Amino acid sequence: MKKKVEITHPEKIYWPDEHITKGELTDYYRNVAPYILPYMKNRPLSLRRQPNGVKDEGFFQKDAGDSVPEWMKTFEILAESTGKMVNYYVANDVESLLYIANLGCIEMNPWNSTINKLDNPDYVVMDIDPSDKNTFDDVIDVALTIKELLDEMGAEGFCKTSGASGMHVYIPFGKKYNYDQARDFAELVAHMVTERLPGLTTLERSLSKRKKNQIYVDYLQNRIGQTLACAYSARPKPGATVSAPLEWSEVQHGLSPRDFTIKNIFERLDKKGDLFKGVLGKGINLDKILQKLSVTTQD
Repeated sequence: MKKKVEITHPEKIYWPDEHITKGELTDYYRNVAPYILPYMKNRPLSLRRQPNGVKDEGFFQKDAGDSVPEWMKTFEILAESTGKMVNYYVANDVESLLYIANLGCIEMNPWNSTINKLDNPDYVVMDIDPSDKNTFDDVIDVALTIKELLDEMGAEGFCKTSGASGMHVYIPFGKKYNYDQARDFAELVAHMVTERLPGLTTLERSLSKRKKNQIYVDYLQNRIGQTLACAYSARPKPGATVSAPLEWSEVQHGLSPRDFTIKNIFERLDKKGDLFKGVLGKGINLDKILQKLSVTTQD
């Protein structure tokens, strides 16, 4: 079946301050497709549509409705909150990626699990969510503490900028455990982080209830249906930033999320390749890690 995507109004300005157009965004997704699609394949997508660019709050869309091209993959999931079926978009190829970008989706937000094993996430996500009183160096301190804890557990972690003000650390789960186990493990890690950084970090979700300079270690992103910006996703932020995977050696004071944009990410990819592919690996041995932590606690 022939797949064709017409990019409508490519001249429309999406980033007014940078004079970056919708056409430049869709060109970005066309070129980054080999890198981003492995992290989107067979995953339901939650769309945040901003058809008038980054200054527009836009709106959220989950249900694809009936106007989807014949060739576009979708997948129906029962929404527990409403009891209704939601027909999610699924982007498995460059045409599907471009179709979604053409709807005004600046960022791509896939589930943590695939339609093949919906209840079993590929990874646990630690979402480091600062307040506007925190510096990015504060965020880096939290990421490095998570890395320190994972090293002690014998667990692997992969880090990326969110493309906004925070960072994400992904821990491979290999589809071996369910969302409850993922959330519980993430909560355990989050508690350990707050024990090591009690002044800087908190598990209080509400901005109004936490101290002004505290970073929220968000473990609740590990629930079914929750989404974060995909690796290599553009973000509707100043500079047209990208959620960029990092080597841990790069995670040090002075790093800025604005270092990585749709304009310069390809030079980095040419040099370093895909630093994130390990998140889709076989995953940690959760039982072994929990047993190790139990022994350490008893000691």
